[in-house]
Amino acid sequence: MKYQAIDSTLFIENRNKFKNNLKPNSLAIFVSNDIMPTNADGHMGFRQNSDLFYLSGIDQEETILVIFPDVKDGKHKEILFVKETSELIAIWEGAKLNKLQATAVSGIEHIYWVHDFYKVMQPFFFQAEHIYLNSNEHARNSNLTETAEVRFNKIIQSKFPLHKFERSAPVMHKIRALKSTQEIDLIQQACDITEKGFRRLLSFIKPGVWEHEIEAELIHEFIRNRSQGFAYGPIVASGKNACVLHYVENNQQCKDGDVILLDVAAEYANYASDLTRCLPVNGKFTKRQKEVYNAVLRVHKAAAKMLLPGQTFDKYNKAVGDLMTEELLQLGLIKTDDVKKQNPAWPAYKKYFMHGTSHFLGLDVHDVGFFTEPMQAGMVFTVEPGIYIPEEGLGIRIENNLLVTTTGQLDLMKNIPIETDEIEALMNK
Repeated sequence: MKYQAIDSTLFIENRNKFKNNLKPNSLAIFVSNDIMPTNADGHMGFRQNSDLFYLSGIDQEETILVIFPDVKDGKHKEILFVKETSELIAIWEGAKLNKLQATAVSGIEHIYWVHDFYKVMQPFFFQAEHIYLNSNEHARNSNLTETAEVRFNKIIQSKFPLHKFERSAPVMHKIRALKSTQEIDLIQQACDITEKGFRRLLSFIKPGVWEHEIEAELIHEFIRNRSQGFAYGPIVASGKNACVLHYVENNQQCKDGDVILLDVAAEYANYASDLTRCLPVNGKFTKRQKEVYNAVLRVHKAAAKMLLPGQTFDKYNKAVGDLMTEELLQLGLIKTDDVKKQNPAWPAYKKYFMHGTSHFLGLDVHDVGFFTEPMQAGMVFTVEPGIYIPEEGLGIRIENNLLVTTTGQLDLMKNIPIETDEIEALMNK
């Protein structure tokens, strides 16, 4: 890991939040992600299971966390199993956490080696009435790969078929959506690193620069500031590429007169940030580019003010849609007759703004949370309206990350340039 050590009080508090949502005499288990293979003897970089990290802070493979508040011995309420290190592992990979280090990171007293899991756990399983198993219940999950979590759940269910099984995911969605002060600080660090990367680009982008060169500038700045890298696949989309929502090729040359859409952000300590800005390649927006940009910016600012405790997503999305409709009418992209005849299930504005405005942000860039529940203070959301005009080769999206507070919102990216005049001045400095 590149990030500074996190105080274990964060993970202790998170486990206490989880325990408060369990049924009596329940045992919950969380397992780490696999290290995924590529080809031959290669593998991808390790990314920890977000729920396991949230509850333990352990950032290595072959880890299992057990939470059993009502355990009969009164001691093993929390148990952590980690991979036993060896001289061979230390030489080839670097030593894994020892038991004392695992306790220091997690705040968990009882540490065992993962290869002893079933030997240690058998009596505890027989004490428990309910077993909570975790799974990826994200609304957008479309993963076809059998994960370590899926395999593990199958084994536990086959070994203990007479137990009552429960789902941890609804509990995790509930508690992870509300960020603690420490979590907000970590997200803020990710946002601050993103700002450094963005400011680096303001003097770098010019006609003739390639999209992948811009990506390289960002990764340099992110890693030198202790980020692991991008929080998600970077979108560096110049000209008409900006109208492809998930454009990731980043292999075209930036042309004089085009606008480049940058949906790029850093992670820090597994916490994500999520930024989108649009820059004129030659340092100067045309009149039309500025009109479209400012239309999106007005919607962005108005939408941000709607992030309030008690706000519902249905009302929020409807209000943002109405704002965007008015802006598209003013831009001449849709007509009043289009609005009158629109399909309520796919309003007229969706032709030019076809994605959502906000999503939860945290350990995952599309973090867990319930869109069916009202917003609450402590939630962090993106605000990212956009207008995409393929016939003009122009795509504009503006995105910041905002914390909902008891009195309104706190923009975690408030220091990142957003106004057209400021962007032009900095690019031409």
